Amino acid sequence: MNILHLDSNHPLLKQQLTDLGFTNHDDFTSTKSEIESKINQYDGIIIRSRFTIDKQFLDAATNLKFIGRVGAGLENIDCDYAQSKGVYLISAPEGNRNAVGEHTLGMLLSLFNKLNKSDHEVRQGQWLREDNRGLELDGKTVGIIGYGNMGNAFARKLRGFDVNVLCYDIKADVGNENAEQVDLETFQNEVDVVSLHIPQTPLTLNMVNADFINAFKKPFWLFNTARGKSVVTTDLVSALKTKQILGAGLDVLEYEKASFENLFTADNMPEAFQYLIESEQVLLTPHVAGWTIESKEKLAQTIVDKIKEKFVKL
Repeated sequence: MNILHLDSNHPLLKQQLTDLGFTNHDDFTSTKSEIESKINQYDGIIIRSRFTIDKQFLDAATNLKFIGRVGAGLENIDCDYAQSKGVYLISAPEGNRNAVGEHTLGMLLSLFNKLNKSDHEVRQGQWLREDNRGLELDGKTVGIIGYGNMGNAFARKLRGFDVNVLCYDIKADVGNENAEQVDLETFQNEVDVVSLHIPQTPLTLNMVNADFINAFKKPFWLFNTARGKSVVTTDLVSALKTKQILGAGLDVLEYEKASFENLFTADNMPEAFQYLIESEQVLLTPHVAGWTIESKEKLAQTIVDKIKEKFVKL
């Protein structure tokens, strides 16, 4: 099989595929249309998020047998159309789930204990102990929305705390010893912390909006290490202002698919985003929850293992 790599990844990916007998080519710079003109020469594609694999692309890929996405989600691929053409889809949520779980816990503990705020103040010569009195996680109810690879990983990280962990998922019977699965009403009545671990689908697009937020019985803390477009930023900011949301840890933003840097030029800054970057109750990171030294290797290894299992005869 000939495989085209459209993004750079850990070198083990190409090396192990070569050792398994695959022919590997790189093209990290050509336009999508240029790739389409030659994609019929390839049996497999390895991609991260460089561009969308749509119907036009798939129609040009007449010999395509699989697409390997070096990441957790497949939202940049027209999955239904690909599968209708017999293309096998491979993702690697097992590769970065631990990193996401650790990052989410880190954001939670940082906000609860005002670590970023107090660090900044000490560096400015301010020693404000009472202003930086923190909260303890023990005794809280943590709610996880989306209980797949990432949600499970976060729940495992919480086992060292004296917390009650609930999960909500559209799939039945996904709860386990680390989280009790409940219906949405129970979830919204009981949780103190909400962590999103959901894919981007029509069901999750703009899911966290004003109606969703206001349905919670208690003010809560929100963490999103999943997909930015699941949260309506203006509604999040309104809830932060009224303290219905007590604080937010956001590794993803609805703005990130645009040119993020351009938001900081004159007149381009959305008012809601301006509030987020100025708020001491908000912690922001640049979509790096699953982006560790270890996960880079594990993501690549997961893709190799799944290709081997499907296409290499032992």
